Amino acid sequence: MSAANGNGGPNPEKDLSASNLPGQRGDGGEEIRVQRGMFGADKGGDTSGYGGLVRSIRLPGPATRPYGGWFDEVADELEGALEEQGLVPENVIDRTVVDRGELTFHIEREYLPAVARTLRDDPALRFELCTGVSGVHYPGDKGRELHAVYHLRSITHNRLIRLEVSAPDADPHIPSLVAVYPTNDWHERETYDFYGIVFDGHPALTRIMMPDDWQGFPQRKDYPLGGIPVEYKGAQIPAPDQRRSYS
Repeated sequence: MSAANGNGGPNPEKDLSASNLPGQRGDGGEEIRVQRGMFGADKGGDTSGYGGLVRSIRLPGPATRPYGGWFDEVADELEGALEEQGLVPENVIDRTVVDRGELTFHIEREYLPAVARTLRDDPALRFELCTGVSGVHYPGDKGRELHAVYHLRSITHNRLIRLEVSAPDADPHIPSLVAVYPTNDWHERETYDFYGIVFDGHPALTRIMMPDDWQGFPQRKDYPLGGIPVEYKGAQIPAPDQRRSYS
């Protein structure tokens, strides 16, 4: 066992087997940051008992063919349909990932509406339903910190796939899919409200949970804990991000 993680303790992914820890990818995938402690807190004390834990946070890497099962059929049909529209699949699909039994196409954001419309309308694909969009924030994923994930279901073929699109913090714009999947109306509003992703072309992109004049986006990883100082019988309880730390 070595202690080469720069923090004086072992790195479970490099020095221990860690086969019983959740979500381990070993050296595979793409490392976006190194997390210390159970929850990655870097200010204040870690009272979880796992303050010495050091592990790599990785995104799954691209898969290679054959993907297996019906995944290859969907990939072939999508690429063929894009070529029929005069699009080069390699320019549209950044990478294809198969992870934990799910097929995910990472799409360049400017092509998202065209890909969604193709997946919906092509008879061999027929992903008629989008069950919503989820926002994700990876501060360590430089140049693509904000991710939008779409879950598409084909009722015709009984299949489920995912689309993932990324945008940088400095330019948090992704095309809206409301024109393709009208049910995304409120999902895009919620994702904008909590993550600050601007869905261009949305008919009425507004906050729906937070007050209209709220500053910031509360689901981002770098959002401060906040809180309001509470006064109780003369004692002052500071906001959570201003309380003392424990060692």
